Amino acid sequence: MSERPDIWPEHIEIDRERYSRQMLFAPIGEAGQAKLLRSRIAIVGMGALGTVLANHMVRAGVGFVRLIDRDFVERSNLQRQMLYDEADAAASSPKAEAGAARLRATNSGVSIEPVVADLNVTNAEELLTDVQLILDGSDNFAVRFLINDVSVKHGIPWIYGGAVSSRGVSLTIVPGETPCLRCLFGQPPAQGTTETCDTAGVIGPLIHAVASHQATEALKLLVGAEAERNRKMVHWDVWFNQFAGVDVSKARRADCPCCGERRFEYLEADVQEDTIQSLCGRNSVQIQPSRPLKLALADWERRLAPVGRVERNPFLLKLHLETGMTLVLFPDGRLIVQGTDDPVAAKSLYSRYIGM
Repeated sequence: MSERPDIWPEHIEIDRERYSRQMLFAPIGEAGQAKLLRSRIAIVGMGALGTVLANHMVRAGVGFVRLIDRDFVERSNLQRQMLYDEADAAASSPKAEAGAARLRATNSGVSIEPVVADLNVTNAEELLTDVQLILDGSDNFAVRFLINDVSVKHGIPWIYGGAVSSRGVSLTIVPGETPCLRCLFGQPPAQGTTETCDTAGVIGPLIHAVASHQATEALKLLVGAEAERNRKMVHWDVWFNQFAGVDVSKARRADCPCCGERRFEYLEADVQEDTIQSLCGRNSVQIQPSRPLKLALADWERRLAPVGRVERNPFLLKLHLETGMTLVLFPDGRLIVQGTDDPVAAKSLYSRYIGM
């Protein structure tokens, strides 16, 4: 992988005490540490996998880390999302911001950029094309297929990871060398047909197993350890003691719509209408405006106060309705309706109270 001399100075001072043990590891050494300090990565999703990935990358000294997440911290996250605490949940802190604050206290020498946003066709190229590597901490295949399109189109490697129940999977995808996600899966599974952490549960140790494997492969890519990369799709079941590495080296397809025919269907999807998405297993619906807005939450707090109980922090506003539903409004106009999985009902509430 190439370094970015257009961004980083030619000489970077290495904190030898901080990184001493990592540099003693011969495959990294001083030269590898210098490469890490010049590296730029993006992590998509700051949930369970994303928090472990971010923790490893920041502590390892990756120079620039962008944290992308649309969500806020809830108490149900605390069992496995290792960067957050009860105060974050009580304050409904956005995960990207809460994670960034914790990580800055861990390593002030790393540039950390939190982005509170839903990764979608309107922002994916802006957020993912000025980095050398994309790490997948997301929780749904639609986002992963979007990442895959960006990766192949711009020649940026990414590392897929998934975890549910006690089962996990990881795969490194390098455009032009390995099969891409569409070579292997074709299309995302239909919504509601796969297990999620909210329907099948998940145990914390699995998260560390999967994300630590992803992080190790990330370090190999960033320091240029090509010979040592794991080129298999790795599967675990940490509870039932199963482990397998599946050889996918011959799975690359000449007729793959993405890497074979270079049709980036997820990146070029029509965005003329608002996107309405049921959040599987959460009894919530997200509504994403076709174009981002710029809302002053203080003004919306005053506007919505007569309707129900309102809570606001610098990053989001919550409107608690007497019906038991909660509307979570973000400055870009995105709304999460909690208490229903009916997109029609959610859109009605969006129109009624937000009116855009």
